[in-house]
Amino acid sequence: MTPIKQRWAAGDTTLGAWLAIPNPVVAEATARAGFDYVCLDAQHGAIEYSDAVPMIQAVLLGGSSPIVRVPWNEPGIIGKMLDAGAHGVIIPMVNTVAEAEAATRACRYAIHGGSRSYGPTTTAMRIDGPYVPWAAENVACIPMIETTTALENLDDILAVPGIDGVYVGPADLSLTLGLPPGNNDDDASFADALASIVTACQAAGVVPGIHASGALTPKRLGQGFGMVTVTTDILAMRLGYTAELATARGDDADAGGGSIY
Repeated sequence: MTPIKQRWAAGDTTLGAWLAIPNPVVAEATARAGFDYVCLDAQHGAIEYSDAVPMIQAVLLGGSSPIVRVPWNEPGIIGKMLDAGAHGVIIPMVNTVAEAEAATRACRYAIHGGSRSYGPTTTAMRIDGPYVPWAAENVACIPMIETTTALENLDDILAVPGIDGVYVGPADLSLTLGLPPGNNDDDASFADALASIVTACQAAGVVPGIHASGALTPKRLGQGFGMVTVTTDILAMRLGYTAELATARGDDADAGGGSIY
């Protein structure tokens, strides 16, 4: 298992899965499918901290890099998820330089310019050697860029030291552009926003990430995104159930695709 930040340092693109169901068996099965990372959604999913601890263990057991989307840009929950063993955190609604600085401080110890409190009781058991330098090399800070305000401040946000990647939430970005939630590639404002994010990230040396689907992933990789979420547990389960039922009935059925985020 290679932490996602190390994959980026090696120049790799990373494909991941997204979990909303609070179950370690689901987490392990997803990790064993071969994803580079598995993200636990503690913002819009049904996952609480008590669920995340065994789910992170399960993702590691399955051979993938666990990351967590935290509920908000709040240092207490960011620190707890990192102490539980997350290799990175996706942080919602980071719209300003001040909010980006708060996010990076929560992910870094004082020796590296942050304010994270030391106490990696769970995660330190899993590494050889001291945890603080390991965290500096392996913990990814990933603010979300999902509003027009964030787009306006993007270059300044990307210049904040300690940001490893940013993650586009297509639904919220679309809503702030006056569009329906989801991927709106046929709308120029949405397409231009994605292009500007990739260009700015490449100039800043920051990995651009985005929520997608299996069908949309090749396009997103071609656009320059280096972190692409391919599917979610609920979507994949619905697609699989529908396909199996259609086969059993001798039908052709479409379960629908896309992304709920």
